[in-house]
Amino acid sequence: MKIGVSACLLGENCKYNGKNNFSSKLEEILKNHDLVAICPEVLGGLPTPRDPAEIVGEIVRTKDGRSVDDEFKKGAKKAIELIKRSKVELVVLQSRSPSCGVGKIYDGSFTGKLINGDGIFVKLLKEEGIKAIDVEDLTNI
Repeated sequence: MKIGVSACLLGENCKYNGKNNFSSKLEEILKNHDLVAICPEVLGGLPTPRDPAEIVGEIVRTKDGRSVDDEFKKGAKKAIELIKRSKVELVVLQSRSPSCGVGKIYDGSFTGKLINGDGIFVKLLKEEGIKAIDVEDLTNI
């Protein structure tokens, strides 16, 4: 099966803080699959490292209030194109991210509080009928 994976989970240093979320457990679970690394935020032109961002209302903003919504939406669209071109059947995504969060995202207060909701990329995946799951749901099996 061809599976899209948040690039940070595969060890790419593309998180907002310049680090990654490599998971050896995820690597073991997915070892027999063809993987496509995806980072919508980088695809949208955002640098690494970058200011942390959360969805505030309907707009993605940095902690100082600057909108990065255009970059997030541009990156999500490019990531969808990559997923379709690569014929990916499933996408495993980083938890709570304003791009990749599945079912739970930070509330926009930059306090670590979670709310129900999806990241920008996940919303597009759902519109396209592409299955997305949170990495924690996969690795907690």
